[in-house]
Amino acid sequence: MTTQETLENVEKALGEIRPFLESDGGNIKLLSIEDATVKVQLEGNCIGCSVNQITLKNGVEATIKRYVPHIKEVINIE
Repeated sequence: MTTQETLENVEKALGEIRPFLESDGGNIKLLSIEDATVKVQLEGNCIGCSVNQITLKNGVEATIKRYVPHIKEVINIE
């Protein structure tokens, strides 16, 4: 998978999860993809939410890995 394909597939994955975040008053922004790590920034009500790490791992990371299997982790940059 090329760098461009990886970027496009990560954006597709974020597009799939974004409506769920928005329904709770949050959002997510892609900051960068470095090697097999995706760096994102949770926004809105996601900031300081007590379950944002669960959302990040079980929701965002799992969805991204379905689209881009070589991604190893997704981290939130505050």
